[in-house]
Amino acid sequence: TTVQEFTLEGFPAFQHLGKVLFLVHLLAYLASIAGNALIVTITCADSRLQTPMYFFLSIFSFFECCFISAVIPKLLVIFLLGRQTISFIACFIQAFVFIFLGVAGFLLIAVMSVDRCMAICKPLHYPTIMNLKTCFLLVTACFSLAFTLISSLIVKVSQLSFCGPNVIPHFFCDLGPLIHLSCSNTRSVEMLAFVLALCILLTSFLITIIAYSNIVVTIVRLPSARERQKAFSTCSSHLIVLSLMYGSCVFIYVKPKQRNRLDSNRGAALVNTVVTPLLNPVIYTLRNKQVHQALRETMFRMK
Repeated sequence: TTVQEFTLEGFPAFQHLGKVLFLVHLLAYLASIAGNALIVTITCADSRLQTPMYFFLSIFSFFECCFISAVIPKLLVIFLLGRQTISFIACFIQAFVFIFLGVAGFLLIAVMSVDRCMAICKPLHYPTIMNLKTCFLLVTACFSLAFTLISSLIVKVSQLSFCGPNVIPHFFCDLGPLIHLSCSNTRSVEMLAFVLALCILLTSFLITIIAYSNIVVTIVRLPSARERQKAFSTCSSHLIVLSLMYGSCVFIYVKPKQRNRLDSNRGAALVNTVVTPLLNPVIYTLRNKQVHQALRETMFRMK
């Protein structure tokens, strides 16, 4: 018989703490949405923040809101009501949205790193190179490339045969557990997923590392010790978040056999879906004095 719906296992070991976990994840979800939505709102409202850096940050924050909204609401329902079933179509839609936005986010991180590198290392040429047209083209390229790569992979996985069991050992429909449930020969699909994950993460990571390396070299040459300390503090904060994101995704996706570490993937996935979306607004903009000033003026105008 063909599987019509799947059951999300969630966190069976902590099922007795369902209401407590619901409250914790709900607060984290609301805080992430509020922080990222605030960034988008302030960027649109304040003309001084309508620069390439904040344009990319607002797009990234919008990605984050959509990214966590694809997963966390269903997890909250599991914790609160115990409703673990999800239809076949809804499962693959969730998998597509989650992975598509995740890939687009990593590509955008690489673009943001290059943008910061150009601003710090080539300040005189920066306004000419990173104009509005270039920014829109780069964001469109991130969307288009992510959509093309992930669509082909999701279509291939959806065409596999699923004849039971239908219990996904995860709290959302991720590709690894879905491939594991198929009763078809999944070797080619597993290799395709592995190659795509490796290429996307490695390319984004290398671009980011090269950009930040150039930034560090430029910072070291700054004459003021105070300026160097401030710049290094900002870079180190960014790199902490990037390490969490890249580390968890490499652990989950960069392995040829999707059957490995399915249980431990759940913990790593929580880092991407709960921890980093909560940290990103703080790390990237809410520590910024320019954002603080724009926020104060926006709140003053609202009174």
